[in-house]
Amino acid sequence: MDKFNLESFSRVQDKIGTKNASELRALLAEDNGKNSQSCARERLEKLFDAGTFSEIGAYVRRRNSEFDTKDSYEFESVICAWGAVDGRLVYAFSQDISRTSGSVSEAHARKICELYRLAIQNGAPVVGFFESAGALIPEGVRALAAYGKIMKTVSSASGIIPQIAVVCGSVAGGASVICGMFDLVVKCDGAELSVNPKFNTASGSDSDAGVTALAASDTSSAVTDVRELLKYLPSNNAEGTPSDISSDNINRQVSFDTSDVSSVINAFVDDGRFIELYGTYANEIVGGLASVDGVAVGVIATDKANAAGKVSAKGARKAARLVSLFDSFNIPVITLVDSKGFDNSDVSEMSPFTSEIAKLASAYSAVSSPMITVITGEAYGSFFTVMGSKSLGADIVFALDSAKIAAMNAKTAVAFFFNDEISANNTREKLEKQWDDAVANPVEAAASGEIDDIISSEELRQRIGAALAMLSAKSTAVSSRRHLIMPL
Repeated sequence: MDKFNLESFSRVQDKIGTKNASELRALLAEDNGKNSQSCARERLEKLFDAGTFSEIGAYVRRRNSEFDTKDSYEFESVICAWGAVDGRLVYAFSQDISRTSGSVSEAHARKICELYRLAIQNGAPVVGFFESAGALIPEGVRALAAYGKIMKTVSSASGIIPQIAVVCGSVAGGASVICGMFDLVVKCDGAELSVNPKFNTASGSDSDAGVTALAASDTSSAVTDVRELLKYLPSNNAEGTPSDISSDNINRQVSFDTSDVSSVINAFVDDGRFIELYGTYANEIVGGLASVDGVAVGVIATDKANAAGKVSAKGARKAARLVSLFDSFNIPVITLVDSKGFDNSDVSEMSPFTSEIAKLASAYSAVSSPMITVITGEAYGSFFTVMGSKSLGADIVFALDSAKIAAMNAKTAVAFFFNDEISANNTREKLEKQWDDAVANPVEAAASGEIDDIISSEELRQRIGAALAMLSAKSTAVSSRRHLIMPL
């Protein structure tokens, strides 16, 4: 080794401050102790089952630059690891705000991408804890490219393995975009998501609206939420629907108020346990995860208590997003319909309303998982068609015996067809009732074949459970055969 290389090696060695593996291990332990107030490592230890935390790339350090001093040459600001969650393999990374303010660097991205490589190859979920000041500015374009590499990796994993992001602190710029690419985002109280740096963000910004699936009071609550979500998600898209989640009796009697969507959902799901997602966004649509007879299901329902259940552009987008998420991981889609239809306000009509409804129809049409729809109240016009109808691909469609299904609601129909016939003896109310009894009753829809059965509210849980059992081996692939069987 010539003199130049020896001197260069010596300078690097001084920066690292260690000469062998044992000293490097001691330095890492010292650094972890110095940063003990950071909860980056603590988050991962809480996530994984006791004794299963195993770190990946523990000694990786970022590229040194002319802006650095010996003291600033730290271990990389993201901790990557694998472990078990309820006995299942899970991969996770946690950005460490105590190391270079959690800045994303070339090495930072390399660690995360390596973790994803392992996760995809082994078919296991990824959980990411986000808290970062942004890109590592001294690295310049290399840091910007680091964002791009993480984005590409997250996109490549989408629909293959579940990805859950936890926003623990301030996350801006490229990191917020990465969060938005995850399947589900849990945001801690006080945490911030923004496209622009905080000083460029207008007060009251809702840049994370529609991104946050669950809100948590603190990191511990967020970890609890993540562990609960993982129970309802398979490890990968080839694993099949999670089952044995609950031992609740499928034949227990249920009762509910059909005008209260929460009452309906809690009645038919196991143990009344329903994890609502995106609860503060487009409240006319309620969606989330639950189980029926132990099998994970995704529920999408209209809420008549909010704007009469009329679905806005945002509501259509929310429902389409949930349908796509559930179907990506073989989770049966259960849709409950009771609504006055689509929002007819100027606000909705001025938004990209048609395209959002088209996305919703496309999402339902693309479902290959079991799909069950229940008309619990009103369903009129094209709204009936779009919300998981049999013509869009639903496997089973039920209607409660009190449901109303027609091309028009009674009020509109009477005004359109019978307005001239209204008199003192033939009131509008009387004509509307006649319309409901003769045209909008579920028997007419069942006669057309668009409703499979008319059921009472008391048997809703059993009938959904039976349909799920029947559809448990559903496959959209065309079965092949060696040859037909000839008659004798």
